[in-house]
Amino acid sequence: MAKPPLSMKPTGWFQVAWSAEIEVATVRRMHYFGRELVAWRGESGAVTVMDAYCEHLGAHLGYGGTVLGDRIQCPFHGWEWNAAGRNVCIPYEPRPNLGRKITTYPVAERNEAVYIWHDAEGGEPYFDVPDVFTSWDDGARAAGYHPAYPGSLLLREGLELHPQYVLENGVDFAHFKYVHKVPIVPIFTRHDFGGPVSYVDFTISFDGSAASADEIDSGVHAINAGLGLAVTKSWGMLDNRTATAVTPVDDSTCDVRFSVWIGRQPGVSEEESGAIARRQSQGVVDQFLADVEIWSHQRYADPAALARGEYAGFTALREWARQFYPETLATPAR
Repeated sequence: MAKPPLSMKPTGWFQVAWSAEIEVATVRRMHYFGRELVAWRGESGAVTVMDAYCEHLGAHLGYGGTVLGDRIQCPFHGWEWNAAGRNVCIPYEPRPNLGRKITTYPVAERNEAVYIWHDAEGGEPYFDVPDVFTSWDDGARAAGYHPAYPGSLLLREGLELHPQYVLENGVDFAHFKYVHKVPIVPIFTRHDFGGPVSYVDFTISFDGSAASADEIDSGVHAINAGLGLAVTKSWGMLDNRTATAVTPVDDSTCDVRFSVWIGRQPGVSEEESGAIARRQSQGVVDQFLADVEIWSHQRYADPAALARGEYAGFTALREWARQFYPETLATPAR
């Protein structure tokens, strides 16, 4: 595997599971950012993600570890660790070992998904995970949409790509005709790369037939929360929301997760609305798969041979992306 020229340890929120995959009192093994991790849900309902190895003698908590209330118990000697990674019980000693701590990660659970905050330098979160329903203040709520899990999802594991490849797709107006085989020409109405959460909006023209944005009644609003997550709201032709999450596994590969929510159909039964949603979400997933096929065989071009119309969007996004790489690992913009 070829190591990409961009750091695979960016700062930000990254999806590590869908919520339903981590049931109460269960322990889930995972491997991200080159580390063995475990995720577990305590009786309170909160999810904890931590390094996988017990600080006592190094047993892997994902192989036989047990959730007791809101603690995880090591299968080797029964040491118990709380959600902060602190040892709270040694069953054969009168007091815990207060000097040892398992590394834990800030967790956000939103829109049926579990995210962890990754910062190679140990910093705390400084922006939030956007909500696919409430971020646009248009009155939308989850109850108005069919759930994404389990039928409107895509998971591709261990792909040789980088999170930034995926975000750059959001400013690429020219690929629709060639990758998606549709005569769509986006008309960008917003490029806002002013902070760690950026915004890209576009309306849709077909073969360039619309004279101005005022004549369009379809479009997409996208929110990029760091490099690990992009959420979108589509309006007009199809009422859907999506979340695209790309999480580094190691120095060469990422897992890609894609979730789709389709608006409930008014005036029809729940069964009929669900059937329509399944068909529509599959169409959205199929279009996303066409992108994945490109990304997973892509080589990062820096400097890229950009056409005149591409320059503003790509250069703005690449400059914005630099803030998420540790200073010593950052690739200078050109």
